[in-house]
Amino acid sequence: MQQAANAKGVRLHILNASDEDEFEPAFASLSHLKADALIVGTDPFFTSRRERIVALASRYSVPTIYEWQEFVTAGGLISYGASLTSLYREAGVYVGRVLRGTKPADLPIQQPTNFELIVNRKAAKALGLTIPPTLITAADKVIE
Repeated sequence: MQQAANAKGVRLHILNASDEDEFEPAFASLSHLKADALIVGTDPFFTSRRERIVALASRYSVPTIYEWQEFVTAGGLISYGASLTSLYREAGVYVGRVLRGTKPADLPIQQPTNFELIVNRKAAKALGLTIPPTLITAADKVIE
């Protein structure tokens, strides 16, 4: 991400929160850094605390993008990432193949191929943002 930000001339600040007590100071620091947006990492630590993270993003008025749609369902602004439904389905196919006798080492490594863009218009309105029509059209799901 740092490399991409540098290439675009965007200043990227990396905030760490390895404990839930670090969430509030991390969000508070965003205004001091004059951050325009936030990307939340894909760590299960964050996913399991999505309601708190979404609430802090709302309270601090920070437009935030997440990888999983569960954040947007919880009130977050936008998500773009691999479809968990597709990932779980493929995992089930792999389990089935192993149960039928295929050695796990003989199964190919796969990458996600189905990605979802989810937009929450209600969250955008609360942040005073207008989502471009092209983004709404491209979205797999729009939460009104």
